[in-house]
Amino acid sequence: MVVSVCPAANVAAPVEAVWELLAIPSNYDKWWDAHLVRSVPEGPATPGQINSATTRAFGKQWDVIFVVKSIQPARHQIHLDVTLPFGLIDHATLTCTPVDDMSCRVQYG
Repeated sequence: MVVSVCPAANVAAPVEAVWELLAIPSNYDKWWDAHLVRSVPEGPATPGQINSATTRAFGKQWDVIFVVKSIQPARHQIHLDVTLPFGLIDHATLTCTPVDDMSCRVQYG
């Protein structure tokens, strides 16, 4: 079964500030409900980079792996393959689009 969702939100921050949170996996702990354990290779998101994280729910620790498939800095876009518990795989795209000088729209889908 295929499920398609695309959560989006307007953020009161310039696109470049938000992009820095998205383009550097070590910043993910600042905005998501997981802890980044390691990135191989370390540093900014690059195609082929494998990122391992853990999260907690229902009294258990869960592993999450996400692989950077491609990154398009000029479009503020990252394509990821995310492996979640229970064999779920999410082919996700993070996109950050400027609304004006002080805000942007962030989409995950």
